[in-house]
Amino acid sequence: MNRRSLLGGMAMLGVTAARAAPKPGLGPFGPGAPGKLNLITDVAGLKVGVSDDPRARTGTTVIVPDARAAAAVDVRGGGPGTRETDALTAGNLVRSVDAIVLSGGSVYGLGAADGVAAWLGSRGRGFTMSKMAGVPPSPIVPTAILFDLANGGDKNWGMNPPYRDLGVKAIDRAAYGAFPLGTVGAGFGAGAGSLKGGLGSASLVTGDGMTVGAIVGVNCLGSVVEPGTKNFWAGNYEVGNEFGGLGPGSARVSGEDWGLAKLNPGARANTTIACIATDVALDADELKRVAMMAQDGLARAIRPVHSPFDGDVVFAISTARREVPTGAPRQFIVARLGSIAADVLARSIARGVYNATLPPGMTGKVWKDL
Repeated sequence: MNRRSLLGGMAMLGVTAARAAPKPGLGPFGPGAPGKLNLITDVAGLKVGVSDDPRARTGTTVIVPDARAAAAVDVRGGGPGTRETDALTAGNLVRSVDAIVLSGGSVYGLGAADGVAAWLGSRGRGFTMSKMAGVPPSPIVPTAILFDLANGGDKNWGMNPPYRDLGVKAIDRAAYGAFPLGTVGAGFGAGAGSLKGGLGSASLVTGDGMTVGAIVGVNCLGSVVEPGTKNFWAGNYEVGNEFGGLGPGSARVSGEDWGLAKLNPGARANTTIACIATDVALDADELKRVAMMAQDGLARAIRPVHSPFDGDVVFAISTARREVPTGAPRQFIVARLGSIAADVLARSIARGVYNATLPPGMTGKVWKDL
């Protein structure tokens, strides 16, 4: 879309020309840039905690708002593994969360939410219709998992999988500031196609002050790089040198060339799980649209994606620290945030793989080996 057609579209939506971009190539409200940390924790009112078990080659990540927050979810993969996502469905009673968990461990990893819920409940956090003596609240902790059971770690845990404890450790460590990327948390044992996957995150603050962040565990069937190159599919969206500085590649790719995709896909053996966060006070229906639009970030960064073998899930959450800007219809603000979310998620995916390393004793290839 050229600048003239952009301004015409803005006028149709009731956006005044006075607020148009001062220069070509900028958004209608001025340039945006990554937040101070270039992490999801740039969103005010949000903490992140990570924990992992190097022996089992697995881990857990928890996203914790300061108070119950409106949330939504969008599921596109053919083999998802989730918990309490139905609570976020339109028409249901509770469409808000006390925390969101992303975990390795396949179905066992859903147990990480047990630890997170216990931690929250013991501190009086959770949903309740009315407070009653002796009746604990019910923390709402939607969860998505990825498959990392076949990565060579010690999974002989019998009746005691480590995930409840990993959930407790992750939320106990949750903090507002920086956290590591790559081979940590939910991304510890992940694989991105034929490369080592990992935990990624990024953020963007718009010219008019809205913040969008993303966090993702990258364990996809598809490849994150163009065939025969080190260039990330997400190279068009890179900011500075945040994942190598190579930018977009120039390769022409045939429709059936999947490059460094996994050679032996298996049902429920792959998945990219993510959470989008914003400080703008959106309701659950608006967040649903943001989550849906954010799924395009997976398509920009992974090829192929949303296959029968993937369990791709994207959550969206609002900390409601900032009112929706005036001067344009709410729907236009939702469209802006959804578009930004897709870009930020694509960057997060590349950052997770770019920062990945091999745990001790694990074989395979990392991006920096290409």
